[in-house]
Amino acid sequence: MSYSFLRESKLYIVYGGNKYRIYTSSAISLNQTFAEDSYSVKTLHDQSKMFEGSKITKANPASFSFDIPLTIEKDESIMLTLATEIDTTAESGITTQQLKSFDAYIQTGSSTFKLEGAVITGATFGFVQENQFTLRLEGEGKKLTRAGTESFTIPGSAQSESSTRTPLIVYPHLIMDSLNMSSIISCNLQIQNNIEWTPYETLNSSLSVTNSSNAIFPTTYTMGNRIISGEVRQYQTDNTVGQFDDFSTSTNMTIKAIQVGKASNATPFFQIQLNPVMYTARLQMADVYAQSYDFRSLDNTVLETSITQYS
Repeated sequence: MSYSFLRESKLYIVYGGNKYRIYTSSAISLNQTFAEDSYSVKTLHDQSKMFEGSKITKANPASFSFDIPLTIEKDESIMLTLATEIDTTAESGITTQQLKSFDAYIQTGSSTFKLEGAVITGATFGFVQENQFTLRLEGEGKKLTRAGTESFTIPGSAQSESSTRTPLIVYPHLIMDSLNMSSIISCNLQIQNNIEWTPYETLNSSLSVTNSSNAIFPTTYTMGNRIISGEVRQYQTDNTVGQFDDFSTSTNMTIKAIQVGKASNATPFFQIQLNPVMYTARLQMADVYAQSYDFRSLDNTVLETSITQYS
């Protein structure tokens, strides 16, 4: 009897015919549930049937999440591409946008699980000086299956890996027009891609469902809006106290992730420029007073062009 352990799990991403080994923390989650419809079996002539019947014909979209420590070697850069870039197509004068789709494989000591048609719906960068620089990804997919045992051959052309993996600890350096952004405690940046799955259950297809092997799975989706937002936390000092109740709808913002030990004017490992953003400031009362800036990007340029440094 073999067991599968989370700490032994390996993540592979297959995109564009290429296979990438992605190193994650132990925080990997992958699941898919089936939708149940209940119905009353009580009749006018038989009131004793108190428990409802059940019908299951379709699966909900699969969901996943995992944390990726960012490294100097950037072997995980494909995930940043999948999280930020959008495919645009034009047909008959109608332009449509879709997230980049990929297949994800989780390989354990006894099984290989496959998630088909996965897309990233959320990405979070955490700029905290005490922690490793990490990208947290969340998303959805069409179908989760067991592809085979631990010896299953994952398709795709294997991409080369660096001989070393050098994790990073960074600190945030921010520029927000004329604001004093000294004494920063932390900063986070979130990318949210809102999608809606197209209804995929029909009467004809539901009648033939007998078990999970022929159940109905989601196939297509439409993309709604995209939100780039975050929060900056700052110690309140004599130089910054005048900003605790501020707001703006037209501030240019630059976030830099600079490796700990380097000066604030050094070349950042990661940099994004959002021009403009809106923000509102608020007071945070604790042992040491602080203030937060909740911001949201109003910049409609292509997101990948806003990331001006990733080195």
